[in-house]
Amino acid sequence: MSDPNTPNEPAEPNVPPPAVPPAAPEGNPPVPPVPPVPPAAPAAPVPPAYQPAPPVQPGAVPPPAPPAYGQPAPGYGQPGYGQPGYGQPAYGQPAQPYAQPYGAPAPAAKSPVLSIISMVAGILGIVSFGWGFVFSIAAIVLGFLGRNKEPAARGFWLTGLITGFVGIAITIIGGIILAVGVFSVMNSPNLNY
Repeated sequence: MSDPNTPNEPAEPNVPPPAVPPAAPEGNPPVPPVPPVPPAAPAAPVPPAYQPAPPVQPGAVPPPAPPAYGQPAPGYGQPGYGQPGYGQPAYGQPAQPYAQPYGAPAPAAKSPVLSIISMVAGILGIVSFGWGFVFSIAAIVLGFLGRNKEPAARGFWLTGLITGFVGIAITIIGGIILAVGVFSVMNSPNLNY
């Protein structure tokens, strides 16, 4: 028995015995331990997702923007672009070197100034009696110029030509009526001088 007044001695903790590597079977050499892996080198910096475009030189044409998701590539299917053989001109046919890229604005159409002025002058030639002949001649001249230089504005220059000829006819008929009236008044026997 033990004495209750005597302090208890601390018990030894349960420590497992050190692990002993298993013995290599006979005929095979023992496997050497694997050396520790050194720390990895720092990773290269990742470029930002957005990079500003370089400045454009005055007079230079900037490259076209990339197509939106799901859209065909610029120039796809046009002569000189796209996959080899697809959209290419036939042998012996000239390529279109100045084909307009996808998404580029079309050149603005030129307004038919001569044809519009011809139409306005023709209308003024019909309405104005005193200066009608001058406006009608201007309408005819500008109508023929518009027909040669602006064939797409057919409605304007054709209206100018028609109203110009009608204005000349009205001026000639009006002049004849005026001359007959003056001549009949001058030869009237009731005239007292």
